[in-house]
Amino acid sequence: MKILAVCGSGLGSSFMLEMNVQQILGELGVSGIEVEHSDLSSATPDSADLFIAAKDIAEGMGHLGEVIVIESIIDMDGLRAKLKEVLAQKGLL
Repeated sequence: MKILAVCGSGLGSSFMLEMNVQQILGELGVSGIEVEHSDLSSATPDSADLFIAAKDIAEGMGHLGEVIVIESIIDMDGLRAKLKEVLAQKGLL
């Protein structure tokens, strides 16, 4: 499985989101998931199985596939809850 953290420019905020996702996956003991980051214009439906983005750009991501929309890239609790829910649905937890 591959997760792509997406932001408008593909630099700082998506990289921070990528690191947060990796930290949460480590805390949950989940392995075998690749996590990368990208800007919105470079993301394509085949670039990941799951996309994560803040709500300010999520409206433009419907064409990509499954998207986790978070309120804030620094809200670890919100990200953790949504990521756990999706991973559980996919049988990865």
